[in-house]
Amino acid sequence: MAFDPDCIFCKIVQEEIPAAKVYEDEYVLAFLDISQVTKGHTLLIPKDHQPDIFHLDSELAAHLFSVAPRIARAIEAEFKPLGMNLLNNNGEAAEQSVFHYHMHFIPRYGDGQDGYQPNFQSGLEVSNADLQAMATSIQKQLEDEA
Repeated sequence: MAFDPDCIFCKIVQEEIPAAKVYEDEYVLAFLDISQVTKGHTLLIPKDHQPDIFHLDSELAAHLFSVAPRIARAIEAEFKPLGMNLLNNNGEAAEQSVFHYHMHFIPRYGDGQDGYQPNFQSGLEVSNADLQAMATSIQKQLEDEA
């Protein structure tokens, strides 16, 4: 298992730093974020140090994403949010600040008082032909990876 001695999440996995754990198995760990954006804000990480989604192997990713609905349902059952955002940032340009892959579970209570305000805006004008060309190029990458 890869471990980065300078990574705060690796230190949590190694129990060098305490965490409020909500789930743990051989491959993943979920714990409450120390910076609660909303009540119940939880992080799910692989125990193996992987910097971002681009480095996750398919088996680990499948396991992590199979655990995610269980974490979400537990948060929903306990805190009764009106909704929930699942978020992960990959790379500096995407505002990733801890370079150990992690998924945020951010319960939303509809009161507008939380510290998370996503604001998606349509920024690109693209034609259907452009969309098809992009889709084809991504499909080729997927075929090449297989």
